[in-house]
Amino acid sequence: MWLKPEEVLLKNALKLWVTQKSSCYFILQRRRGHGEGGGRLTGRLVGALDAVLDSSARVAPFRILLQVPGSQVYSPIACGELLSGPDVYWAIATGATLEEINQHWEWLEQNLLHTLSVFDNKEDIASFVKGKVKALIAEETSSRLAEQEEDPEKFREALVKFETRFNFPEAEKLITYYSCCCWKGKVPRQGWLYLSINHLCFYSFFLGKELKLIVPWVDIQKLEKTSNVFLTATIRITTHSKERDFSMFLNLEEVFKIMEQLADVTLRRLLDNEGFELDPDLQEPSQITKRDLEARAQNEFFRAFFRLPRQEKLHAVVDCSLWTPFSRCHTVGRMFASDSYICFASKEDGCCNVILPLREVVSIEKMEDTSLLPNPIIVSVRSKMAFQFIELKDRDDLVERLLLRLKQVHADHPVHYDTSQDDDMMSPVFHSTSMCSDHRFGDLEMVSSQNNEESEKEKSPQLHPEALRAVFQQSSSQSPDSRMSREQIKTSLWNDHFVEYGRTVCMFRTEKIRKLVAMGIPESLRGRLWLLFSDAVTDLASHPGYYGNLVEESMGKCCLVTEEIERDLHRSLPEHPAFQNETGIAALRRVLTAYAHRNPKIGYCQSMNILTSVLLLYAKEEEAFWLLVAVCERMLPDYFNHRVIGAQVDQSVFEELIQEHLPDLAGHLKDPSALASISLSWFLTLFLSIMPLESAVNVVDCFFYDGIKAIFQLGLAVLEANAEDLCGSKDDGQALMILSRFLDHIKNEDSPGPPIGSHHTFFSDDQEPYPVTDIADLIRDSYERESEWPVSLQKFGGQSVEQIERMRCRHRIRVLQGHEDTTKQNVLRVVTPEVAILPEDLEELYDLFKREHMMSCYWEQPQPVAPRHDPSRPYAEQYRIDARQFAHLFQLVSPWTCGAHTEILAERTFRLLDDNMDHLIEFKAFVSCLDIMYNGEMNEKIKLLYRLHIPPALTENDQDSQSPLKNPLLSTSRPLVFGKSNGDAIDYQKQLKQMIKDLAKEKDKAETELPKMSQREFIQFCKTLYSMFHEDPEENNLYQAIATVTTLLLQIGEVGQRSSSSGSFSQEGGGELQASAPPCWSPEQDSVFADSDTGMSPQDSRALPEEAEGEWTVSLEHILASLLTEQSLVNFFEKPLDIKSKLENAKINQYSLKNSELSGQSQPELKQDSSLLRGRACHTKARTTVSWAVSP
Repeated sequence: MWLKPEEVLLKNALKLWVTQKSSCYFILQRRRGHGEGGGRLTGRLVGALDAVLDSSARVAPFRILLQVPGSQVYSPIACGELLSGPDVYWAIATGATLEEINQHWEWLEQNLLHTLSVFDNKEDIASFVKGKVKALIAEETSSRLAEQEEDPEKFREALVKFETRFNFPEAEKLITYYSCCCWKGKVPRQGWLYLSINHLCFYSFFLGKELKLIVPWVDIQKLEKTSNVFLTATIRITTHSKERDFSMFLNLEEVFKIMEQLADVTLRRLLDNEGFELDPDLQEPSQITKRDLEARAQNEFFRAFFRLPRQEKLHAVVDCSLWTPFSRCHTVGRMFASDSYICFASKEDGCCNVILPLREVVSIEKMEDTSLLPNPIIVSVRSKMAFQFIELKDRDDLVERLLLRLKQVHADHPVHYDTSQDDDMMSPVFHSTSMCSDHRFGDLEMVSSQNNEESEKEKSPQLHPEALRAVFQQSSSQSPDSRMSREQIKTSLWNDHFVEYGRTVCMFRTEKIRKLVAMGIPESLRGRLWLLFSDAVTDLASHPGYYGNLVEESMGKCCLVTEEIERDLHRSLPEHPAFQNETGIAALRRVLTAYAHRNPKIGYCQSMNILTSVLLLYAKEEEAFWLLVAVCERMLPDYFNHRVIGAQVDQSVFEELIQEHLPDLAGHLKDPSALASISLSWFLTLFLSIMPLESAVNVVDCFFYDGIKAIFQLGLAVLEANAEDLCGSKDDGQALMILSRFLDHIKNEDSPGPPIGSHHTFFSDDQEPYPVTDIADLIRDSYERESEWPVSLQKFGGQSVEQIERMRCRHRIRVLQGHEDTTKQNVLRVVTPEVAILPEDLEELYDLFKREHMMSCYWEQPQPVAPRHDPSRPYAEQYRIDARQFAHLFQLVSPWTCGAHTEILAERTFRLLDDNMDHLIEFKAFVSCLDIMYNGEMNEKIKLLYRLHIPPALTENDQDSQSPLKNPLLSTSRPLVFGKSNGDAIDYQKQLKQMIKDLAKEKDKAETELPKMSQREFIQFCKTLYSMFHEDPEENNLYQAIATVTTLLLQIGEVGQRSSSSGSFSQEGGGELQASAPPCWSPEQDSVFADSDTGMSPQDSRALPEEAEGEWTVSLEHILASLLTEQSLVNFFEKPLDIKSKLENAKINQYSLKNSELSGQSQPELKQDSSLLRGRACHTKARTTVSWAVSP
């Protein structure tokens, strides 16, 4: 690797480097302790120094220096060292291997060495070489990834070390690296932590001891900051079997954030691809950089803070100040500019937030720059408000980009102005003051192509035109006057607030509005404010007619989702009169069906019906639809899908908050997850299913304004109110009763309507009145106690949202890994009773199987045949592997290793196991096959081998069965008499006939008879047996035994051939097969399995009649009976096999085998092995086989 030329002092470096080559201008050096030479102790000391110190000397073990004779300054261009000469040199190149540094040396000799002699001035020589090397670096930096980092030079050095030390494929992209300590017990190991897209790696070399640690992100179950006896700041990585502690980071917080991001991205990409849509910048993992991860984290914070659509991409974050008319000053904060929004958040938490959809923006203008108003711009919106931003850095460029996006938004969604609402605007409720003067505010709803919407409604008269609450009003006759007066007071307070802060989506959102929300939104304003707070009003205005079209397309269609919806329609708020008749039921059906049609990934999930019912009570049907979109797709991400991952993640976050805020209660519960069965519905239904409706809607008010944080706060307040009783509970059932009773007695004293009977009432036989809790008091208490709560819930500011998002990120790892453990346990529970493999070994096999699948996801383009992990499938089918992955596993764990023939046998085994011909097999099929190989009876093993050599396992296109048979078969034209060592002879024909008769009698009639084996298939069967015996301690005896058995079976086949032909075939060609069977067989005399030509021309080969080969058959019973005649073969197939040693080696070699394949190293070796195997029969005593050894 070429280096940017830098001076190297050699005065004290002579003991660290050894010169390998030198010329008049260049020196090639080797680091002591690498390769040949260098004292053992010296090498270890140098290695320890390299591991501890981050110096340029430890870039690589080789380097090249530039020296200019007669000059006091020299230039190192490649790694090396000088033994004598000036004190200063220039380093210009480094190399991780001798081959790499030699390439640089040869290039210098061929391209520069002769040119330098032309220069007279020594300084010109140095300048020329340095300029040339810099040009080479610029050209080489088509390793463009390095240039994306903050310090490209250092990153390139780290990249070289990472690739050299861990030997990953090129697709394994290094993200960043850090110097740190890895703790092994109480002993720290100083080294380097490398964070790549799929792995966390650590390398240390200290006093001659090398430590390499590779942890796939997908194996990490827990990521946390902790402390130990020696250090207070440690990052702990927990996998299934081990815990690793890392410390001594320069910036631990930065490292932990990057780890969280990488673990989250990788786990969601590989384990939750059903619900996780990667950002466009992260679609190609090999191109992800540290900068991309930081941008993604900021983007997610932005979307979560302002609760914007997932596809919204952040473009700029700028420090600025915003004029706030209610405080008559400029408020310091930050502007966020995205695809369709301009947002502002004050630096002081809760002081002021603003959301400006570009669709509502009329103009963006620069104002005159003055000392009082530096770099100002004015953003005008349709509601006749103007927002003044000052102190904007790079104002001109920012405004230019904002105007481009504004033009694009208006082109995509044309805005139609309507002045027909002036009468509404004159209402006192809609007056307000802006920054400059008094302006009138438009209607609360956005005005968007109203005429078009009216025409759509004419086409779709079935849509309900107003909120159901307005139709089924009960408050006027039944509510007390005091309740109505409270409602009027709250309405008046909101009207005053609208006048001062604005009443459209572009309103100033301050702590004051938050307090109003906590008091409860008036019934008359609730639906409209829900639309504003969730920004569903923007979606509504941007998609005129969309909902009506969805309804027309979806209604009348029948599928599983619509059946589920129909089943739950009458369970949705059955106590409310609006859903006791067809009007409310029909509206609910239309909204749920339309949403399922819009988002088939979610479709319909239980609890959506309850939420939608409440939305329909306070919003028009189309508005309720867009509110549902906002909740499901923005405010509660991943809640409503197949596995409700999002709800489980927030439940896990809630458990951590309980431990922090209510430690006594957490200590009593011991297992906080016991609360999950109780509190999960709090998150899924926003308390709507477990609290009286008139109280629960106040919780929904807070949710639409504050997001999920409101549910966390209220949940903690509920537990705190019942902490004493819960600590006294004896079991989970009693805890459930305590909480259910408390929640059922939460009332809303300010509600204008009568209490509605609750379908979730658990206790109707109370012997004594239960204390009633007012919902307003509970919510107020949850907000007022914030200052005592964890940082993650203190004040609704950027820090709080960022903390919650990071907690979600961390707990998502645990939840996804929990699902993986559940999948594993279910698969093993099904497979364990059907195999004899020990449960612990079965677990290791499952891990190997899953890892093989994952490695293909890491470094290979996804194949249409082998889809990634699909959590929506049954447990046993979630992980499947293709033929190539199966071949890797077969080579690692199968006891039937046959040299180069192993790959061929693996292909046949895969075809046999692939019952449904989809080119994928599941774990159960893989283990069942291995179980026969390791634990099956001899007849089961022979049957498996037999099936591997007949269709469908053996095909006409089989790579090892294409060569025509060029050698004559062993003769069977005379009785098979073999000489024995004692001179006796045995006639096997009588014995063989009797065996066949016995087997025929005992054969299981219920079992489907396997087809007989043809001559070609039999040859492949025997070839496999020969390969299996190689390197066995009883190799010679086994070869002699299989020769005897082969001759017996050939006799049987030819006898059957002659009897089946009934004399119609007259020994022409095929009957001339002559080759005497020797008294004692030796491998060099075997010609059946040799592919080399032994005298027969192709014409002679073709002279063999096709009918003879087609009629020559042998059955499984024949083969089994023949093998049973040889004790050595019986011993071979019945000897116990140890799977544990195979599993240990497989864990060590699995990565190496995959890497060698991807780097193209394995294929040549396989070819060499195959050629050796084919020639093995002709070279007996001198037989050699190149094994495919993979170093750990």
